[in-house]
Amino acid sequence: MTSNQEKYRLICRNETSIPIFSRDWWLDSVAENQWDVALAERNGMIVAALPYVKKENKIIMPKHTQTMGIWAAYPPKQKNSTRLGYEKDIFNELIDQLPTVDHFFQRFHYSVTNWLPFYWRGYQQTTRYTYVLDQLEDLNRVFNEFRSNIKTDIRKAVRSVDIKIEDDIEKFYTVNQKTFERQNVPMGYTLDYVKKIDRACRERNCRKMWFAYDQDNRIHAAIYVIWDENSAYYIMGGGDPELRNSGATSLLLWEAIKHSATVTAKFDFEGSMLEPVERFFRAFGAKQTPYFLITKGEAN
Repeated sequence: MTSNQEKYRLICRNETSIPIFSRDWWLDSVAENQWDVALAERNGMIVAALPYVKKENKIIMPKHTQTMGIWAAYPPKQKNSTRLGYEKDIFNELIDQLPTVDHFFQRFHYSVTNWLPFYWRGYQQTTRYTYVLDQLEDLNRVFNEFRSNIKTDIRKAVRSVDIKIEDDIEKFYTVNQKTFERQNVPMGYTLDYVKKIDRACRERNCRKMWFAYDQDNRIHAAIYVIWDENSAYYIMGGGDPELRNSGATSLLLWEAIKHSATVTAKFDFEGSMLEPVERFFRAFGAKQTPYFLITKGEAN
């Protein structure tokens, strides 16, 4: 363990503004010994961090990790002009500490709105989008913002499936697999990998799995949601391709949104840049939220 990692682990114990995907224990579960962190300090206090995962000669994004990027603490009542100069200084300190690699690829959390210091250092940016429900305290308003087809799906599903919360990650993985099989694309991750994520989240009581069963005990769909103090994230899902018209996924997401309102402030659908998926998430009335994909060098 590097000295920077030791310092960062101490921050992650108490700093709730660090998104779940950038916390030390999450990085342990998805990247094991492949992660490290750049730190900026002022007067002996850490004021910014940039965790990263290095594989071979590349800085990459681990699977199931929507964003990483910079976390920064700001002085109270800081003027905007002062803030931008402050960001330039601390961001450059972080960039200076990054290892020399052939390719840098990292998605920044949407809370990071200034990438200019990276531009000035030769990095490139692509805008990506996620969809976020950011006022969960009023669930009636949230439901009313759903498009009519989502409401119809939910009402239809209520009549045909029962929703159960279960802890069976192997069962979930089997349902998750079916979505990839339907699309005839490789899954890209193993059950053991998902088990590591699930174990870490279960130990911290920050995940749930919802399953939709019909009267014949067939699983129509299942979703996996994690959360921190600021947001919930829909990171995995799947369904039986022969039972896709039951509306079960819409009902599962509604149940997850309602639960999320009891534990956090937002619900992040995690994308997507895929047009059919984007259309589905947008129908929940979520706010289109841009975030940065920062790259440098060639991906060979």
